[in-house]
Amino acid sequence: MLCPRLLLRPKSTFHLFNFCYNYDYKHIAAMAQSSMEEISDSGAFVRSASTFRSWISRDPNSQFPPESGRYHLYVSYACPWASRCLAYLNIKGLNKAISFSAVKPIFERTRESDEYKGWIFPDSDTEVPGAEPDMLNGAKSIRELYEIASANYTGKYTVPVLWDKKLKTIVNNESSEIIRMLNTEFNNIAENSSLDLCPADLKDQIDSINEWIYDSINNGVYKCGFAKKQEPYNEAARQLYEALDKCENILSKQRYICGNTLTEADIRLFVTLIRFDEVYAVHFKCNKKLLREYPNLFNYTKDIFQIPGISSTVNMEHIKLHYYGSHPTINPFGIVPLGPNIDYSAPHDRDRFPA
Repeated sequence: MLCPRLLLRPKSTFHLFNFCYNYDYKHIAAMAQSSMEEISDSGAFVRSASTFRSWISRDPNSQFPPESGRYHLYVSYACPWASRCLAYLNIKGLNKAISFSAVKPIFERTRESDEYKGWIFPDSDTEVPGAEPDMLNGAKSIRELYEIASANYTGKYTVPVLWDKKLKTIVNNESSEIIRMLNTEFNNIAENSSLDLCPADLKDQIDSINEWIYDSINNGVYKCGFAKKQEPYNEAARQLYEALDKCENILSKQRYICGNTLTEADIRLFVTLIRFDEVYAVHFKCNKKLLREYPNLFNYTKDIFQIPGISSTVNMEHIKLHYYGSHPTINPFGIVPLGPNIDYSAPHDRDRFPA
């Protein structure tokens, strides 16, 4: 049953329901807000922007300097946007300088006074393997962190959250910006500072590729899954598979999506591909063609998965529990499919290209 507060409409055409990820909308009434579905009048899913957009910088005048031990990353292993931030922590060698913790995979009510369900911290380290209590602020939910950061906050309560322990506030909750910070601003304390996932000579190409991959693939699976009418679903699915076909063609000629060098674009694409057959094909109706039916994309996904530090960011149990258990309008009984249980550590053929 929908919370009566969610029946209030903003001036835009969006219907506001439960959803968790990395976007936001204009503040409306002072009530708990989330969006499993932001749906336009045409029945299409429309994702809007994040809220906290401060920047960690080596500039001497920065409010948020890159200090070891100062920042904490709140993530969900289920969330692709959060997982790409976690991947950066590992491959840049920042996991000693920046701590992190993960929430429980399935949405739960965040307080008794309303029906909002969102990301919850477990009560103990043993309650849900891989999730842990909030030891920094004693928060019971991601919602509480947003309310600590801003007493009048009325937006959505999303992950990732890059938290400043010193100022007790959210620095940034936009994953695309967080990974850029992790790539460049902490190099004086990163163990793998020589790794540059967005080099200057490739930046324009990376930005261009990110744009169409985000729209048609990263966000495209959600546009398929959250569509409320057939035509928007059809269009989203068409764009999704055109983009996957384009990636398959690119990867038939080179090891990575921007050439033979691992870049940010690969990490951003990977977090969607690793979830594709396990959840998006079934839960979001992206079943025209499975990832396993794309020889280059499938082997490419295994290749990225096997990069040191990446596999530990993929908790498939959390991923499946979240998607199948947190979207009752799509899967009302919360039944989790048994398969397909793909072994991404199996051999791949991508070393036929230079790296």
